[in-house]
Amino acid sequence: MLEVFKKWGRRYLFEEEAILLLVLIVGSILLLMTIGDILAPLLASIVLAYLMQGVSGQLVQHGVPSWLGVALAYLLFIGGFFGVTLGLFPLVWRQLASLAGDLPRYIDQGKQVLLVLPERYPGLVSSDQIAGLIELAQAEAASMGQIVVTRSLASLPGVFSVMMYMILIPILVFFFLRDRELILSWLGGFLPDERPLLRRIWGEMNQQFANYSRGKVLEIIIVGSVSYICFAWIELRYAALLGLLVGLSVIIPYIGAALVTVPVLAVGFFQWGFSNDFYVLCVVYLVIQGLDGNVLVPLLFSEAVNLHPVAIILAILFFGGIWGLWGVFFAIPLATMIKAVIYAWPSRGDIVAADVPVE
Repeated sequence: MLEVFKKWGRRYLFEEEAILLLVLIVGSILLLMTIGDILAPLLASIVLAYLMQGVSGQLVQHGVPSWLGVALAYLLFIGGFFGVTLGLFPLVWRQLASLAGDLPRYIDQGKQVLLVLPERYPGLVSSDQIAGLIELAQAEAASMGQIVVTRSLASLPGVFSVMMYMILIPILVFFFLRDRELILSWLGGFLPDERPLLRRIWGEMNQQFANYSRGKVLEIIIVGSVSYICFAWIELRYAALLGLLVGLSVIIPYIGAALVTVPVLAVGFFQWGFSNDFYVLCVVYLVIQGLDGNVLVPLLFSEAVNLHPVAIILAILFFGGIWGLWGVFFAIPLATMIKAVIYAWPSRGDIVAADVPVE
């Protein structure tokens, strides 16, 4: 077994740059798994600064001075950041608390519907099964309501953490935007002067991250805003909460849209039943999902992600497990980066084959 690892090392780790790249990958994964929560403000600031760097770069390309581009991008970030944290999140929290209070009533409505099933389909559903399902739903509703009330009363220590994040993140984003070149130059000083492999992988990774992350943020904003406007227009309850869920659902390909369909249609059913308003909601939701998948995504993402659906799902499970929501958000570009690393990784067999003259 030891000889097998030695042969593998001689084949793939014969260059200094390959060893350095392996150390960087393993070290980054260990940092995320061990102290990812502690570094959350720093990592969030890096991601947000990276997104706003695209805005600044576009302004500079249109003739705006560099310092003014950074200033305008930062002002845009500040407006969006405090607009979301002070405007959207409190509204969503109030609607979530309202939903928790309404759950017992919704369960009673669902109970009346479920009790009819054993009479209509006696061979498929029994009264005992329905009773157990209702009891489980009532217990979950009571637990959810208790959690909301408890966290509302005991969330004072968390308020200080939120306030600290609201101060730290804008400061860090400002310095990352202003001193981007200086920070990258300082980090590059720890790497070898000759690093063609790292430069090639960084170029591909930077392009993938830029296309995906900025396009995905725009998709979340557009889909979430349109969903909220449409839900509010048809007077659906908890429009802000459901609009946020629909917007965030685009982060998870294939699965997100299917998962968020359940609460949207459930709220519509408990509010209106099988009426014309409920069917209008179904049509509106299907139109939003159809326009997102067939119009918005092709416009925002200029380059197709050449990954198998199984690879995408595995990447979401893995990176989401070690990095939470950020891991889910960046699962596809991270998987693309791993693919680029695999294809670009030097192999002694490839070098030997390249040295053989072609007759």
